[in-house]
Amino acid sequence: MTSAISEHAKDLAHKVAGGGDSGVAEGAARSGLAARGVLYLLVALLAAKMALGSNEQSADKQGALRSLADSGVGKAVLVALVIGFGGYTLWRLYEAALGHRDERDDRKRTAKRVASLGKGAIYAAAAATAASTFLDEDKGSGDGNQQNKTLTAEVMSWPAGRLLVAVVGAVAMGAGCYLLYRGVTQKFERKLKTGEMPAWLRPVATVVGLAGYAARGLVVGLLGVLLIGAALHHDPNEAQGIDGTLRTIAEQPFGRALLLVAAAGLAAFGLYSFVEARYRRT
Repeated sequence: MTSAISEHAKDLAHKVAGGGDSGVAEGAARSGLAARGVLYLLVALLAAKMALGSNEQSADKQGALRSLADSGVGKAVLVALVIGFGGYTLWRLYEAALGHRDERDDRKRTAKRVASLGKGAIYAAAAATAASTFLDEDKGSGDGNQQNKTLTAEVMSWPAGRLLVAVVGAVAMGAGCYLLYRGVTQKFERKLKTGEMPAWLRPVATVVGLAGYAARGLVVGLLGVLLIGAALHHDPNEAQGIDGTLRTIAEQPFGRALLLVAAAGLAAFGLYSFVEARYRRT
């Protein structure tokens, strides 16, 4: 009871400090988080199919979106995802321009705004990919993993291109370590209105958040390792997207079991995204 009152007090203080923007920005944020949940559940499903021996779809975000394009219901979901990712993009751009006003340290506030801008760009790309998938513009464009190798090869042909690929790989490794740290330390709970959650949901949110962040961290970190390997060996074939990274996991000893664990973790992050859509402090 005391902890619930404490959480409500924190939420009230957060709003008074200017961090609890409502209305359009909040609705955009929550729709985007829900769309992220759908996408991660789809990626997890494709990863599980891969672990069980299916090669029908690429187990990455492009493959997940393409898996929806063959049915009327799937196309309706694609439209919802376009709207959700578009809303999430607008929210992050709003944060980049006017948000994080409760952060009193100017340097930290600037860093948070830059991070919001980067996240906005990522989800703008996701919205564009979902829209092009709905319009069938990416039919025949090939495997997203092969596109990643082609892009890596092109970048490597630039002056200092191998160094750039290695830097991107190092950033991905750092991001993976941060996601893993965020999950293990349960820092993600700071963003949740846990005081408003039903008692049964709090431990569930903790478990799916921890598992989800850990799985994302391991996959992103491995992606970074593969990019660094591509740069060191001057071999763009070593560069992988999410799909290739998951396939690399599957090729290891006990790889299919490990891939099923990774799929479960990605599914957990999808479920956590729905919790965050409802209970996130915006």
